[in-house]
Formats: sequence, structure tokens, C-alpha cells
Amino acid sequence: MLPLTAVCLGVLAALLAWPVPAALARARWTRQDPLAALVCWQAVGLAGGLSIIGALLVHGLSPWGHSLPEAWWHWVSRRPAEEMVRGDHWVAQTLAAVLALELLGVLLLSLVRTARTRARHRELLELLVGPATDVEARVLDSPVPAAFCIPGARPLLVLSSGMVSELDADQLAAVVAHERAHLRERHHLLLLPFVAWRAALPVLPAADRAHDAVRDLVEMRADDVALRELTSPAPRRTLAEAIVAAAEGGAPHGALAVNGGPLAQRVTRLLDPPAELPAWGRPTALASAVALLLVPTALLLAPALL
Repeated sequence: MLPLTAVCLGVLAALLAWPVPAALARARWTRQDPLAALVCWQAVGLAGGLSIIGALLVHGLSPWGHSLPEAWWHWVSRRPAEEMVRGDHWVAQTLAAVLALELLGVLLLSLVRTARTRARHRELLELLVGPATDVEARVLDSPVPAAFCIPGARPLLVLSSGMVSELDADQLAAVVAHERAHLRERHHLLLLPFVAWRAALPVLPAADRAHDAVRDLVEMRADDVALRELTSPAPRRTLAEAIVAAAEGGAPHGALAVNGGPLAQRVTRLLDPPAELPAWGRPTALASAVALLLVPTALLLAPALL
């Protein structure tokens, strides 16, 4: 039973490592519902890691039992294997352990490094910024139009003085609403696993594709949330003009900026919004994400129930 489970998990891992991310990155519906697309990307990442590690672990422990829980318990208890243990079984166990430790280690390291970088930027900026008069943000004395937020336990939303002087009140409100959406929905946490995935597997093209797609969707999602809070007569044009004004602005490493992602696509999406998904679109996407997580879990546990 376990050899067949390992093959099925290996096939699933291969699909989630290349064709599925490629298809999801090219899909047009993701621009219609960035939130559902972000959920799908999280499911692809989690299911992919579970599948590849599970395939290696199941193959490596197969001589010790007919299901993963049984084989793992016999292996931990140092019981004799029921079948001959070959070299490839030891190699698979080692690779599973190394890959799991690498993914978790890189994720933790990315979290610590990013948190430290943001803390340093926050400490420096707090010495340089002053309060804004008309919006809930801090102002940095710089002629270059820029707007960004630094997430964390003490989030910081910063506008440059050039941004404040160039935009009118409605446009500034649009910028602030966009950055607040990043902070409120914890978009930096949605990005973190894909930053770690790209760092852990730099030779995998899907890692770059997934990171870029999630980064773009996060910006589109922040645009959508901001639009719901704006009261100007033409909120889409107002936000688009603010994004264009900040096109040349920079942001510290680890910050989320209003000019992040593909600017041309975001502006086009605001001025010429795509049609909404059908009523069944979001439930179908969310159900697909749940199924992606359930399939490898079922493959790992099903032999124990048979």
C-alpha cells in the first residue's frame, strides 16, 4: 500500500511544482477575485510541500509497515522491518528530513531577518518622520512622491512630503486606504511563505512565479479594499492617479508600497475593471483550495484506515 501512496504523492508533488503554479499564474480569473486566488496560492504551497516530503517519507518508511502511522511507530520503536531495507529507503528518509528542515528553517530565518530589517527601518524612520495634518500617517521629508507601510507589532504608515504636496485630499485618502488594507489583512504574512520558498528552492522556476503572482495579487487585493472605503466621486480614477504619482517612489526592504506590483496592470484594472466572477466562482476556487490540502492528507492517512 505504501509504495503506491508514495507514487501518488510524488505525482501530486510534480504537478504542484510546475504545471499547477504555471496555470494559476496565467489564469485571468485571479484578477477578478484576488482574495480567492491568494487562498489558492497558499493551498498550492502547503499541499506541494506536504506532497514532496510525504512521498519521500512514505517511501523511506515503507519496509516498516503498511501505513504511515504504523511504519513510523515501528521505526521509532526500533522494531525490525517487515521487508528488506534498501539504500534508497535510507536516502528517501534523509531527503525528507533535510527538505523539511530546510523549508521550516528558511521560513523561520526569513521571518527573523525580515522582522529585524523592519525593526531597523522603523527605528530610523521614527527619528525622521513627523505627523501628517490631514491623514493618519507620518510624513517623511523627501521631494520624491512615495507611500509605504512597515508591518509588524508597531506598524508604521509613511508618506513623503513630495507625495503630500502633489496629491489632493481624495488621492491621499486613497493611498492611506491602500496601505491600511495591507496592514489590516496582514498581507506580509501571505507573502512570507513564498519568500521562503524562493530562497529554499532557487532552482525551481515555480518558486519565482509563485512569489511574483502572490505579490501582485496582494497589491490588487489592497486596491479592492481601498476602493470600498473611498467616498470620492470617482474612486477608481482617484486611486489610479495616486498610484501613477508614486510610480518613481521607493520603499525600504520589507515594506509594502502603494506602487508595488505591476503598475500598468493595476492601473488598467482600476480604470477598466474586469467582470465579476459568477456566483459559483469564489466557492469553486475555495473548494479547490480545500481539496488541494485534503488530497495529500488523505493519501498519507488513508492506508491506516483500510
